[in-house]
Amino acid sequence: MEKAIALAAQAGAAGEVPVGAVIVGPEGDCIAEGENRRERDRDPTAHAEILALRAASQVIQSWRLHECSLYVTLEPCPMCAGAIIQARVGLLVYGASDPKTGAVRTVLNLPDSPCSFHKLTVISGIYEAICRQQLQAWFAHRRQQHKDQRPTS
Repeated sequence: MEKAIALAAQAGAAGEVPVGAVIVGPEGDCIAEGENRRERDRDPTAHAEILALRAASQVIQSWRLHECSLYVTLEPCPMCAGAIIQARVGLLVYGASDPKTGAVRTVLNLPDSPCSFHKLTVISGIYEAICRQQLQAWFAHRRQQHKDQRPTS
């Protein structure tokens, strides 16, 4: 999770929402990572989880990641939760819950819904305070930047 937090910091410094993801393979080593790149890549699917899933699939030469664990700083959105289920990830560990778009436990529960054919083991709240603070600080800074850029009358 510490590596995912470092990746999130890199994303935030590049102007992206600070989310980082790491995939640990069957041998316990980091086989893939991702950080949000939507703005830089001009790609709505360039979420940290999606990029990490793509990279891990290339490393192990399979789209089935059932022996892998995904660590991500923020609860996945519906798109990412769907991709995690499709990839048959063995374990999902996330830091902060997402009260707006969380699709694993908070707003939706895609892994446990009837539409999910894959039983996903989920652990939430790992380094939760650090992950939440990282996001809150980034959004507060962004709001201040926007406020400072407004013309005064």
